[in-house]
Amino acid sequence: MIVTLMNLLRACWRPSSNRHARTGSDATGRQDGLLWYKDTGQHVNGDFSMAVVQANNLLEDQCQIESGPLSFLDSGPYGTFVGVYDGHGGPETACYINDNLFNHLKRFASEQNSMSADVLKKAYEATEDGFFSIVTKQWPVKPQIAAVGSCCLVGVICGGMLYVANVGDSRAVLGKHVKATGEVLAVQLSAEHNVSIESVRKELQSVHPEDRHVVVLKHNVWRVKGLIQVCRSIGDAYLKKQEFNREPLYAKFRLREPFSKPILSSEPSICVQPIQPHDQFLIFASDGLWEHLTNQEAVDIVQNNPRSGSARRLIKSALLGAAKKREMRYSDLKKIDRGVRRHFHDDITVIILFLDSSLVSKASTYRGPAVSLKGAGVSLRSSTLAPYGSQM
Repeated sequence: MIVTLMNLLRACWRPSSNRHARTGSDATGRQDGLLWYKDTGQHVNGDFSMAVVQANNLLEDQCQIESGPLSFLDSGPYGTFVGVYDGHGGPETACYINDNLFNHLKRFASEQNSMSADVLKKAYEATEDGFFSIVTKQWPVKPQIAAVGSCCLVGVICGGMLYVANVGDSRAVLGKHVKATGEVLAVQLSAEHNVSIESVRKELQSVHPEDRHVVVLKHNVWRVKGLIQVCRSIGDAYLKKQEFNREPLYAKFRLREPFSKPILSSEPSICVQPIQPHDQFLIFASDGLWEHLTNQEAVDIVQNNPRSGSARRLIKSALLGAAKKREMRYSDLKKIDRGVRRHFHDDITVIILFLDSSLVSKASTYRGPAVSLKGAGVSLRSSTLAPYGSQM
C-alpha cells in the first residue's frame, strides 16, 4: 500500500536545485529558484506560455499542456488540452489528476470519436473514482490522504470549439478584441465554486437544507463546515463519504454529526462555445494569481507586452502585488524560501494559449505540432517528505 502512495508523490518530485540557479532547457522549461517557466512554445492552435511559482514547502499546484491527439484513434480528434490543478492539504490529488485525467479524456473521446462536454464530465468522474480507490487502499496506513483534494480547471480547443470545465476556484479568462473600440476585454469563462461568493453559498445551502451549518463564517472567512473554501473538488473524501470522516483521521477534520450524502461535489461546471476570430488568447490560472490581479489587469498585461514570457510576466505582476501588500521590496520577497513564502502568497500557475484564427478554423483532423509538457517545481528530498500540508 505504501508503495502506491510513494509512487504518487514521486510524480510530483523534481530534482532539487540551488535556489538561485537557472536550470533546464528550452524544450522542458527552465527553473529559476522557486520559479519554473516555459516562455514560449507552439500548440496546434497557436503559441503558448507557461509558468509556475512555488510557495508551499511541497508544490501543491500541478499543470500540463497536451497538444496533438485528443484520443487514441488515428482519426482524431486533434487539438489542445490544458489543465491547472490547485491542490490543498497536500500534493497527492493534484499529482494524481496530472497523471490520469488526460488519459481518461482520450479514452472517452475515443469511445465517442469526438470531443464533447460529456467526454469532459466522464473524465472528471473517472479521475475522482480513481483517486478514491487510492484513498480506500491507503486509509489503514495513511488516513490523512482522505483530507487531500484539488481544484481542477481544464480547457480543450478542438474543431473550432472551446470547452472549459472547472471544479474549485481556479479561473479561465478570455482576451477578446472589440473592433469598435480597439480594446481587448477580459471575459471570464469558468464558474467558480468558492463559498466566499454569496451565490455559491446559497446554492450549497439549497442542496443541504437540513444542515444550517453547511457554510460557516470562521475567522472572517466563509468555509464549508468551517473547514474548506471550495464546495467542488477532486478528492476531499472526508467530506464526500462518511466512512472517511472518522478516526484515525485527525480530529480537526472530523465532523461532529454524521452525513448521509456528499457535502462537496466533483461535478464540473462546463462552458462550450465556438472560438471567434476576435478571440485573442486564453489565460488559465490558479487562484494564487487572481488574489492579486483582476481579470482585466491580467488581460492588459498579456495584450500590451510580447507573447514570449507572458505567463512569467503575469506571475511577476502578482508577486509585485503581494510584496506591496506587505510593504516590502519585490527583491526581498524573492529571497524568501518555500514554506515561509506561503505566508506571502500561494503557489501560482499560469498557462496562456494564444489563438491563431487560421489554425483554429481548421478541422479537428489537423494534426499540427505535438506537445506534452508538465510544469515543475523545487521539491524536497524523499527522506524529508511530510506529505500533508495545510488545508485550504
